[in-house]
Parts: sequence; structure tokens; C-alpha cells
Amino acid sequence: MTVGTGVISGASVDIDRATVDELEAATVESQRAGVERLLSVPAVEEAYVLQTCNRVEAYVVTSDGPDGRAALAAFFEGVPSDVLAELGHEESLRHLMRVASGLESLVVGEDQILGQVGDAYEDARAAGGVGRLLEEGVTKAIHVGERARTETAINEGSVSLASAAVSLADEEVGVDDAEALVVGAGEMGRLAAQSLAPRVDHLYVANRTLERAEHLAETVDADATVVELADLDDAVERAAVVVTATGSTDYVFEKSTVSDTGKTFVVDIAQPRDVQPTVTELPDVTVRDLDTLQTVTDENRAQRAEAATAVEEMIDVEFEHLLAQYKRKRADRVISAMYESAERVKAQEVETALGKADFDESQREVVEAMADAVVNQLLAAPTKSLRDAAEEDDWSTINIALQLFDPEFGGEDEESVEGDEIPEHLRDQMPDAAFDQMGDD
Repeated sequence: MTVGTGVISGASVDIDRATVDELEAATVESQRAGVERLLSVPAVEEAYVLQTCNRVEAYVVTSDGPDGRAALAAFFEGVPSDVLAELGHEESLRHLMRVASGLESLVVGEDQILGQVGDAYEDARAAGGVGRLLEEGVTKAIHVGERARTETAINEGSVSLASAAVSLADEEVGVDDAEALVVGAGEMGRLAAQSLAPRVDHLYVANRTLERAEHLAETVDADATVVELADLDDAVERAAVVVTATGSTDYVFEKSTVSDTGKTFVVDIAQPRDVQPTVTELPDVTVRDLDTLQTVTDENRAQRAEAATAVEEMIDVEFEHLLAQYKRKRADRVISAMYESAERVKAQEVETALGKADFDESQREVVEAMADAVVNQLLAAPTKSLRDAAEEDDWSTINIALQLFDPEFGGEDEESVEGDEIPEHLRDQMPDAAFDQMGDD
């Protein structure tokens, strides 16, 4: 029986390594559906899936690394191995902090990713995928992401992926006094509309749900018109610049949609893509996607290098705190199990000894105190050894110790190690030296 030795395994596909096609191959129906799919694997105890316009990542908790890697390999079966980054336990924890802080974003320091990490956490919780390890790992990443944005300049004057798309359109064809169309009224669509509004002559907003498009059109400072997706052809014909960012799993722009629109510049930041690949065959239509946007965001990355260094240092400190927290809780659960095993044996033997003679109350107290002292002295050294083993990630030593102290451990009494701390009645019996050796606060 392995106690407290669950490990996190992760895998990531992002636009820095993968093409848009390869990223699309990694996309799942939804984050929650991805978590449910991973949890259907018998070896997987916890699961978390993060899917944004430029990354798909999955994390699982299993009893050992090979099981986790096998589950993730099946999950990303259609993704070429050379674009899939595999992450071990500690790599996963650190990577999640970097993602939440905006260091792994196409636009360094973007604020949207922090909310997306939080949304993915809620989706995983709703699917039953968040347990002890991922709860602490993901919430720590969110905490670090919040600190990065309040304590450093990583998002100072931050641009989003959507505003980067507008910048690209401006560089190539110009957006001032043009007519523009934004398709999608989600977060990216909203940001694109806000970037375009002060500069364009007229803005069209389209969305599958008309009410959301109307709300977006009312909130931007522009002459804006709402169009239904069924009327998209007419809107595209009038717009010189299009930014599309829907959550549709089907193509929003097919070749027939833009075949007669004349000169049109389209930036597709949706994942999966909104624009059918064959649209690029049309001579009057220029399509740019996430692959192209990487060149626009290189300058942003250079500008934020100093702030990124400060965030890296913050992550180093928080990462060590998280590892110490994991190790302390794991060791406490193991030590708790050891003391409970000893307590059961002691209670049985004391009761047997007291039943063999007629002891008065004071004599009974002496026998019980002597038994407590023997247990404490015997377990003081193993307590230190187990704490040291936890610090060194030597879980084989810990499991051997459990078997030595209680060969039946893991049966009916398994719940005795589910708490994060040693039970109070056992803590009272442990000598002060044991706490000193444990580094208890």
C-alpha cells in the first residue's frame, strides 16, 4: 500500500511548439469532458484540463508516474510526440505557476489566462477531478498569478491576444477609418472590439447568441451594428478587417462565405479555427492565424523581460513553499499512521497486563505512563527518519516503515491517514523531541 505518494503527471501542447493544425488535433470538446475522459481511466485519481486558444494541457494524479504518462499518451493520441511536452510531478507544478502568471502566454503577461486557469479549475471540480494534490497545486498557481500581476509589472499596459490581432491587421492593411467585423462575443471578441472601436469608422458584431452581441455592441465606444450569423456574408462584404474568435467546433467562415467579398483581411484567433483552410485559396482574402501572431508578440516578450525575471524569482520561492507543504502533509499522514498503529498495540498490551493483577488507580497510571514513554522513545528516531525520507522523496522507505509497524495497514483503518495532521490525542503523547525533529510549526 502506497500512502501519500500520488504523483502529478502533465502534458502540454501550445502554439510555441505546435502548428495550428496540431493544436487543433489536441482540442477536446470541453474542459469538463476532457476531465471526465481522463477520470474514466482506472489508474487516474484526479484530473485537470486547461484549454485556451493557444494551448491544450492535461494533468493527472496517479499512484506512479508511468500510469500517469500512459493516461496522457492516450488522451493526446492524435498529437505528434515532438510537439507534446511531457511534465513530471515537479515540472507540472512549476509549469502551472508559469502559465497562471502569463509567462507561457503568446502575449506575455496577459490577464485573460489567469481567469482561464480558474475556469478550468471549476470545470475540473464539477467533474470530480480535483482532489488533495491538484487542489493545492492549482490554487497555488492561481495565487502566484495574482501576486505576479499585483507585485510586478508583468501586465503593465498589457495587451491581449485579441489586441495583438488588431495590431497585426493595422500593420498589414490599416484599421483607421475602416469598417470592421468582430465575430464572437466572448472574452477575446470583447477585447478585439474594444481595441477596434476607437479607430474604425463602423464596427459590426456577430455572435451565435444575439443578446450577447447586442450587449457587446452597447458597451464599446463605436458606431456598432449587431448582425446574426445567418447574415454574416453581408457583414463580411462590408468589412475590410475581420477578427474572429468564437467557441464554435464548426467552421464559421467557409469558402462560400467570403468568395465574393472583395479585399478582406481576416485574423482567426479561435481554437478550433473559425476559418476553413480552403479560404486561403481566394486571391482577395488574406487569413492570418495564431502561427502568424507569434511574430507580433516577440516584441512584447522582449519588453517584459525584466518583469518576467521578477516573476520567475517569485515562482522559485512559491514553488519551494509548495513542495515543502506537500512533503510536510505527506510525512504527517504517514507518522500519524505509525503512531496510531503503535497506540493500538500499546492499548492492547496494557489492558492485558493490567488484567493479570489487581492494580490500584495509581499503579495503573504508572503502568500506562511507562507504556507511553516506551512508545514515544521507540518512535522518536523513526519519526525523524520518516521526516527526512519525505524531504528526500524517499517514499519506498516510508512504505517499508509502514509495513514494519503495521503489516495490515491499508485495510479497515486506512482512513486514519486521511487527515492532514497528526490527531490531537496522539500529538499529546508524542515527546517534544519528535516535534523538533519534524520541524513542526
